[in-house]
Amino acid sequence: MQSIVADIEQTLAEFHPEAHCEETGKVMEVGDGVARIEGLRKIRLNEMIDFGNGVIGLALNLEENSVGAVVLSGTETVREGQVVRSTGRLLEIPCGRAMLGRVVDPLGRPLDGKGPIDATEMNPVERAAPGIIGRQSVSAPLQTGILSIDAVIPIGRGQRELIIGDRSTGKTTIAVDAIINQARLNREAEVSGGTQVRPVFSIYVAIGQRQSSVAQVVRVLEEHGAMKYTVVVAATASDSAAMQYLAPFSGTAIGEWFMDHGMDALAVYDDLSKHAVAYRQMSLVLRRPSGREAYPGDIFYLHSRLLERSACMSQACGGGTLTSLPIIETQTGDVSAYIPTNVISITDGQIYLESDLFHQGIRPAMSIGISVSRVGSAAQIKAMKEVAGKVKLELAQYYEMKEFAQFGSDLDAKTIALIEHGKRITELFKQIQYNPFPVEEQVVQLWAAQQGFFNDTPVEKTREVRAKFLEFVRMRRKDLLKEIGQQKQLTPEIKKGLEEVVAEYQSLV
Repeated sequence: MQSIVADIEQTLAEFHPEAHCEETGKVMEVGDGVARIEGLRKIRLNEMIDFGNGVIGLALNLEENSVGAVVLSGTETVREGQVVRSTGRLLEIPCGRAMLGRVVDPLGRPLDGKGPIDATEMNPVERAAPGIIGRQSVSAPLQTGILSIDAVIPIGRGQRELIIGDRSTGKTTIAVDAIINQARLNREAEVSGGTQVRPVFSIYVAIGQRQSSVAQVVRVLEEHGAMKYTVVVAATASDSAAMQYLAPFSGTAIGEWFMDHGMDALAVYDDLSKHAVAYRQMSLVLRRPSGREAYPGDIFYLHSRLLERSACMSQACGGGTLTSLPIIETQTGDVSAYIPTNVISITDGQIYLESDLFHQGIRPAMSIGISVSRVGSAAQIKAMKEVAGKVKLELAQYYEMKEFAQFGSDLDAKTIALIEHGKRITELFKQIQYNPFPVEEQVVQLWAAQQGFFNDTPVEKTREVRAKFLEFVRMRRKDLLKEIGQQKQLTPEIKKGLEEVVAEYQSLV
């Protein structure tokens, strides 16, 4: 009996993290960025392996007689028979405010040529998602500045909203617009010294993209003053599959630092389709059995454990939030494919972009019928709820009647009015990229549309009139916009002010 107890104690001691001692192993074979190592019997999953000369590997396959590890960089220096050492540490990445304004790789190493990063805190690249008890319902809006999204498909802080569509339909533009809008709100809060809106720090994760595309996104963010509040994690197409696999987890770890410290963060994953392909490539090289479409069987778990880390934490747990905007690229609009259906089932809604709408000049090319937010109006201020409540229904009726009207010209006056109103709402939803609207200006636009302000305007001139009207409101009634932003609801006094400013504008035109 005593010998059995001793054996159990010895086994527990071997697998206890604190009982770890440095082990050595030998590389049996290496190729395609993967090394098979003999020894390292006490190593843990996701533990770092030191190959020497600054080369780091990650233990992913723990087999009976060997360890399968991906080499994160410097694969060409690894040789068969080489001695390697376990480190006893899981993979970590530098975190903190020092990361803001920087472009880094998935290991936290700078790529922007601005010197070393003075970050003293570290976060594990992978960790368990927060439990249900520590969370609370999503209630605060994360305003993208895009009228069609903030009005119809609102996003809340702590939500996971999928952006899905074919190639070149504006998916990245929506995400970049959201980051630019957070930077604008942050600057306004700094200038006013107000505490009504908490700042949101953004993490843009580029997976498998061309270096020129990443550089263009960074340039746009710098031009709009958003890099000051943003971290860019880049694993480009020229990087290994292992680095592309790590990138979204590293970005999430950086965002979790802000959430853990009671702040708000936004993580954009551009895109998880390429992430899935990188994981498939890595898994096949590791000789893991493939499943549907050659993807490994745990591809769903891979994305679910990533996205479940986004949360709106309760006040008892700090009250921080991490919002996710994963991007998925579809092939010819096939949302029923394997990876799209997986990610749709994990997220709290999706913004679906249609190629046909994009080519018709409706940008953002959001399909009202398929797009949905499961958080809904809980992520809107009261003023927006009031003016946007009927918009989705009106647009759905417009698209239905628009199809019906193609088969005949005999339409009653009510149907014609509905179609004409829908045309003008659709025009209002067209928006220039990198030009987000403040929420108070969104409210003014939708209120004016609901009151019939644009009904007598030719459809093609709707946006032109909108621009002139907003400029008039900014010049003459800046106090009214400020009051809407502070009150967050349409009080009788604000409605009276809106009626006055509309009457004044119409009298001058």
